[in-house]
Amino acid sequence: MSGGMNDTPRSDRFTIGIFGVTNAGKSSLINALTGQQLALTSPVAGTTTDPVKKSMELLPIGPVLLIDTAGLGDTGELGSARMEKTYEEMRRCDLAVVVIPVDQGIGTEERKLIERLKKAVIPSVVAVNFCDDGVPDERVQELFAEAGLPVCYVSAKTGMGIEELKKTIADNAEYDGPDLGLIKGLVGPGETAVLVVPVDKAAPKGRLILPQQQTIRDLLDHKAMAVIAQPETLESVLENMKTPPKIVITDSQAFSEVAKRVPAEIPMTSFSILFARQKGDLRYLREGASMIRKLKAGDKVLVLEGCTHHRQEDDIGTVKIPRLIRKVAGQDIQFEWYRGNSLPDHFEEYALIVHCGACMLNRREMQYRLRTAAEQDVPVTNYGMAIAEVLGILPRAMEPFGNLSKGC
Repeated sequence: MSGGMNDTPRSDRFTIGIFGVTNAGKSSLINALTGQQLALTSPVAGTTTDPVKKSMELLPIGPVLLIDTAGLGDTGELGSARMEKTYEEMRRCDLAVVVIPVDQGIGTEERKLIERLKKAVIPSVVAVNFCDDGVPDERVQELFAEAGLPVCYVSAKTGMGIEELKKTIADNAEYDGPDLGLIKGLVGPGETAVLVVPVDKAAPKGRLILPQQQTIRDLLDHKAMAVIAQPETLESVLENMKTPPKIVITDSQAFSEVAKRVPAEIPMTSFSILFARQKGDLRYLREGASMIRKLKAGDKVLVLEGCTHHRQEDDIGTVKIPRLIRKVAGQDIQFEWYRGNSLPDHFEEYALIVHCGACMLNRREMQYRLRTAAEQDVPVTNYGMAIAEVLGILPRAMEPFGNLSKGC
């Protein structure tokens, strides 16, 4: 079962999108791939009306996130909205499976989809479905070869070709960029990191928020040790350590207090900046932070958050970030917010984008957002860097990353 506290976070799972026209058998194929009744199936067209995500293990890849999307070619106002959601999911896919009924061949919608996938450089395979009588003859195979992608002939009904499809998916599974982890190169085996974790309204009772959980797990994976402190106990924790920690990692909202309490010789950064390195581009985001002090009256700043968490009274994205930026750039700076998967149609109207740490987004989605902004010549930074820049401590917060702390 998925959804437990011990599950691999969705943002760290290899994401596989299942795409195809209405009634191509996408949901049935997911059930055949997983050996479980994960997706609702029906002969009625349009059973899957919105993207459905399922976290699971798919050998030999491991933890994956399967996305069952609405059928391509849906018509009408509601159908167009469903199609938009389907293509929105494409941004975060590490691999796409294009499901095509064997008796229909490659149609207009499939051709448009395949063109989009190639343009986005998303590894893809074609699953020719409903081959209940076995692999079709060579004439039919030649038609599907025109896709220019690896092709598997499958039957969700009989199970024919399912294992070959799994192998083809695994053979074409390429993660977008290096697996940096969070603390790789910063803390080694047997070394210690002090994590500063404020306990406030943003931290549900009895739980740690996701960036803190993932950092602790990454430390354990690297055979390193974690010492947890609150801002008010940090000095005492450091004084009682026989060996100074390799690094102090803090919640960005406690940056000011922590910077005052951590000796200059001990490296310091934030959870948000760790995620910026793992999923983004430190140089590009660092340059974006330098634009905060260059904002002019009337400039618009876009705040992007990858999740839709409950807003607190002093929420970081809607209250704290605007307050800090206006403190150095002026009260006439305007702000707009987009949350979750939604993005504005264009970025050009914004002078700066400030992004959250992206703990809920995978690397491919974050890279898409940065690439889109760069193409439109809009600078981007993230929460941790923005806060450190306004407080005048960004150079120190970037020191642990060496040359990546400087702009190009």
